[in-house]
Amino acid sequence: MRQKPEAICTVALIVINIAVFFILTMFGDTEDAVFMLQHGAMYEPNIIEGHEYYRIFTCLFLHFGITHLLNNMVLLGALGWNLELEIGKVRFVIIYFASGIIGNIVSLFYDLTLEQPAVSAGASGAIFGLMGALLYVVIANRGRLGRLSGRGMLVMVILSLYFGLTSTGVDNLAHIGGLVSGFLLAVLLYRRKQY
Repeated sequence: MRQKPEAICTVALIVINIAVFFILTMFGDTEDAVFMLQHGAMYEPNIIEGHEYYRIFTCLFLHFGITHLLNNMVLLGALGWNLELEIGKVRFVIIYFASGIIGNIVSLFYDLTLEQPAVSAGASGAIFGLMGALLYVVIANRGRLGRLSGRGMLVMVILSLYFGLTSTGVDNLAHIGGLVSGFLLAVLLYRRKQY
């Protein structure tokens, strides 16, 4: 019996994010900015003045409430599964974390220009990185990859950005930074399979 290839890294990331969320809910309120800040959320003064650079990474595993978590995990599952099986585990992990970190750095620089920086957390910068990478992979495969089409991916990107821009409390700069860096990383790392 032939075993179907599994997207192990995608599954592992979902499990880790859910585990972190439920561990934190045992100790406090994940919708409380102060509580989240105490547990690794991103906040410009802590990073720039306090030199707590680890927050650029740790905030990727934190979510403000169950709805935030579920929305991100559904997207991570859908995008990650398709991308990981096509691009491979190592490249997938590089794109996920690099996009998330770059997205957070873009957001951080934007926060420096504001007088009221916000506490931010979530995997969405990294997830937008997967979206950008998958968009490139579909384009590189002449506009189709399995059931995915270039047009469908483009519509998904536009709708995702639109919902972010028209919603409150969304770190759109992290989304855009992640999306662009994911696309560019895929350009560098992906080579189309020869069948």
